[in-house]
Amino acid sequence: MALQIKVPAVGESISEVTIANWLKKDGDTVQLDEVIAELESDKATFELTAQSAGVLKIVKQQGDTVPIGDVIAEIDSNGQVSAPAAKPAATPAPAATPAPAASAPPAAPKATGGVKEMKVPAVGESITEVTISTWLKKDGDFVNLDEVIAEVESDKATFELPAEASGILRIVAKEKETLPIGGLICKIEIAEGASAPAKQETAPAATASANDADKSYAAGHPSPAAAKILDEKGIASNQVQGSGVGGRITKDDAQKAQSAPAKTESKPQTSSTPPVIATGGGRGERREKMTSLRKTIAKRLVAVKNETAMLTTFNEVDMKPVMELRSRYKDQFKEKYGVGLGFMSFFTKAVCTALKDFPAVNASIDKDEVIYHDYCDISIAVSTPRGLVVPVIRNAESLSFNQIESEVIRLATRGRDGKLSIEEMTGGTFSITNGGVFGSMLSTPIINPPQSAILGMHNIVERPVVKNGEVVVRPIMYLALSYDHRIVDGRESVSFLVRVKELLEDPGRLILGV
Repeated sequence: MALQIKVPAVGESISEVTIANWLKKDGDTVQLDEVIAELESDKATFELTAQSAGVLKIVKQQGDTVPIGDVIAEIDSNGQVSAPAAKPAATPAPAATPAPAASAPPAAPKATGGVKEMKVPAVGESITEVTISTWLKKDGDFVNLDEVIAEVESDKATFELPAEASGILRIVAKEKETLPIGGLICKIEIAEGASAPAKQETAPAATASANDADKSYAAGHPSPAAAKILDEKGIASNQVQGSGVGGRITKDDAQKAQSAPAKTESKPQTSSTPPVIATGGGRGERREKMTSLRKTIAKRLVAVKNETAMLTTFNEVDMKPVMELRSRYKDQFKEKYGVGLGFMSFFTKAVCTALKDFPAVNASIDKDEVIYHDYCDISIAVSTPRGLVVPVIRNAESLSFNQIESEVIRLATRGRDGKLSIEEMTGGTFSITNGGVFGSMLSTPIINPPQSAILGMHNIVERPVVKNGEVVVRPIMYLALSYDHRIVDGRESVSFLVRVKELLEDPGRLILGV
């Protein structure tokens, strides 16, 4: 008897999903609750599990967009009997276990005498220091070039630190230690006999057994994360050599994969065609299907421009008081709360205070009514590999500085890992976006509907300004407030931004609530 697998309801506002990746092939035997596919909506990615054991029959193909409730696969439970027969065919694999004998010869890496010092890289124009969040490798471990060895945390985001050479790792900075940009993190004693060449040496000795192993399901099959990266790059999985167990294509393999040069499309060998001036560069092109998230972002951005009376007002803020306060107490703050003191908590607190004074900026339109919110759910724009997502900090007005910083780090990390839930991204009464981390000097951010306003932060640059009749150099940030003129008047928008400026230039008022 065949059991129909239908698209489950994954959210109140979601009417369709896209099949991002089939983790099982048509005709494969699957077990109850085994993950068989990944479904992608315009807000998140979900795993689809088998509802019974049996033989899988795929109805909808990878890349198809399917409405909620439609059948995408069937599982023949009667075919489960034939599944054990398939496994004995694969069990002779132990006969190929002599392979470990071939893998034994790789000698211990030999140090060449060279030492590579790894220092804290520049991760953003306004970022002056980072904290070693987690070491993924231990002191004395052998690491390969570009292998991720640690996670580094700034006041805005978490970054992966790849090895800059192959060799033996010598850790200098410990976990939770804060370092300035350019500070020494670790050393790598450059060594010969990297693990990657060792795999190549064992390959010829075990070609007979490897040919059988390559035919297994894992060989040449990408992991879910790797498949998504390859789809975004437009690279077929058969063009990538897998380094994982059984030849499986890992996330690192997909990230390092390069699309085949398109030079073959230009055919210069035909002597009958007139000569073309050579530019020395390729002229390849590629097409990629837009993801559901990207299509939704495009529709909403166009709708905002067409359906709102959007204007933007600007101001500048002297960041010296905030930077001095942050430098004075950052160590005690980190020691007490276990989280760094960043700029986002100051801006969030300033925005919440200003929203209480100007409630129209915190309102939204529902048909012919204006909804005023007596709470502040602040949406924080986060850039991820899949696109821009906007998770929400609930009741930010009642949170302390350390609670805001912890929530920002948690949401940003989950966003970049693709683990944000729909509940974490819905709602929000006001948005903050920080283009300064990418070096933006000035921008006009687009409103996140149905909200009525969004605050844009930018990079901090030392500029000459006049203070008390004298020209002095101060760290200045330009602020931009885009607002819906249907709800917010010009006086309210300008006054709101001036209020935020005053609070940031005198941060003691944030503590005192005046």
